[in-house]
Amino acid sequence: MRRNRKAVPESGPGGQEPLEGARTRWVSTGGVELCVAELGDADLPTVVLVHGYPDSKEVWSEVARRLQDRFHVVLYDVRGCGRSTAPKPLRGGFTLEKLTDDFLAVADSVSPGEPVHLVGHDWGSVQGWEFATVSRTEGRIASFTSISGPSLDHFGHWIKKRVSRPTPRRVAQLLGQSAKSWYVYALHTPVLPELAWKGPLGKRWPRVLELTEKVPANGYPTASLPTDAAHGAWLYRDNIRARLSHPRTDCYAHTPVQLITPTDDTFLSERLYDELELWAPQLTRRTLPAKHWVPRTRPDQLSAWVGEFVTSQESGLPAREPASAGKHSDRFSGQLVLVTGAGSGIGRATAFSFAEAGARVIAVDRDADSAARTADMARLIGAPHAWAETVDVSDEQQMEKLAEKVADEYGTPDVLVNNAGIGISGSFLETSTEDWKRTLDVNLWGVIHGCRLFGRQMAERGQGGHIVNTASAAAYQPSRVLPAYSTSKAAVLMLSECLRAELAGQDIGVSAVCPGFVNTNITETARFTGADEKEQQRRRRRTSRLYGMRNYPPEKVADAILRAVVHNQAVVPVTPEARGARLMSRFTPHTLRAIARLRPPV
Repeated sequence: MRRNRKAVPESGPGGQEPLEGARTRWVSTGGVELCVAELGDADLPTVVLVHGYPDSKEVWSEVARRLQDRFHVVLYDVRGCGRSTAPKPLRGGFTLEKLTDDFLAVADSVSPGEPVHLVGHDWGSVQGWEFATVSRTEGRIASFTSISGPSLDHFGHWIKKRVSRPTPRRVAQLLGQSAKSWYVYALHTPVLPELAWKGPLGKRWPRVLELTEKVPANGYPTASLPTDAAHGAWLYRDNIRARLSHPRTDCYAHTPVQLITPTDDTFLSERLYDELELWAPQLTRRTLPAKHWVPRTRPDQLSAWVGEFVTSQESGLPAREPASAGKHSDRFSGQLVLVTGAGSGIGRATAFSFAEAGARVIAVDRDADSAARTADMARLIGAPHAWAETVDVSDEQQMEKLAEKVADEYGTPDVLVNNAGIGISGSFLETSTEDWKRTLDVNLWGVIHGCRLFGRQMAERGQGGHIVNTASAAAYQPSRVLPAYSTSKAAVLMLSECLRAELAGQDIGVSAVCPGFVNTNITETARFTGADEKEQQRRRRRTSRLYGMRNYPPEKVADAILRAVVHNQAVVPVTPEARGARLMSRFTPHTLRAIARLRPPV
């Protein structure tokens, strides 16, 4: 018999942190009371988040916060975890059949008339595969997103295939997953797991997660962890051996499935999902360069993918496969990329290239209209989300506000491209103090602000990242008419080299991209010192014409930027003249110095 109580604002007795703004209801089923939390408008499509082991529903708090404006978000503590009660006796109380009863009771309570969108992580995903493949849930699940948790039935067939038809590769896969599954054997031992969790392991678990997975300790894990983990051991004991030895043969998903696979998962091999299309005909695959606890370490990316997948199912349109996107989609699909100076030229081309690869793009420019156009086009090109932000990168306070907004609304950038810059030409003696200040403020301090603010976010997240700084071939090619510009770009180059050394240990790459003559509008806004306005306009037109005749497109620089991130390159000269000058600076610097003395035509 099932019964439920009306949702009320959540409180957190016993020292447990509540989900901010959540409403709580209690659902009774199978002799247990399930604690269910809800966020968002109940009239919106319902997304049910199911946690894994040894977690409670609070593992989803950051993901839920990002989804609540668009969906009715439901989280519940699995039986025996968090504020939900445990079955009596524990043995036999955690079978997948009983967990399916719990899910249906929750779904009937929170969304009685409409199917729900299911998202599971770890054992929540293991349960989700059961829910998505048994006949009694047909019509109740609109979509299923699986994260770091295979179907036990699919896993059983995977093992049998490798045991019955062993090849060196299959044996290696079997042994590799067996090594990753060491904890499964430990959890089958009697009493010891319970003693460990209620003793030293339970006390040290937050620190273990912080060290091994870089999980921030912001309200997670909750105080119920030792009891949750002790009860959850029965998930393994009640299901693993039975299902792996006798997997179901009818375990076909009756709903669209999105598979999100962390590529550095400590506990699960990517090979577990080989041939998954046989069991899930409507499958969308995504990979994420992260470890196991992605609901805590990558909530921005998960919420973006979940939101996109749910929206596509609600609209009746097929989900966009990452593989159908542009070049490097396997690397950048769903990642968050921030590009400064994105309103035109190299910055706009770079934003578009990342959009084609399926990245989420933040287009930053001091011109609001130009940034908005870039964001609009990025969405049309392929970015699942793109936003425009208006900022002067030379203004420290504006950049600090931008960093706060990005962290709060979009997440931590996976890739930062410090591209904003201005051009200036003229001899040293004709370059005023104000000219120097403006050039260094934008070309150097703009890069420093970006690296300091967003590099710190990447480091604190602990999941790596990449910073690209747009320097110039002028950084290593002296010129008598570019002292301010060359100095600013040389400083950017050296800053990039120093940061690369400092941040390497935190898996944050830093690249300096050094273009030569590229056909962009920087020549139309460049300042020529020592010339009146009429002469400046003449020189701008002449320079623009020369760059147009050279006609090296900014799209090629954008391609080089993406390659620099993929291959973690340190210094990337772009254009033949930039590569030639780079070689000369290393092997024949005296030749470059001689060329620098030549007076260019005006």
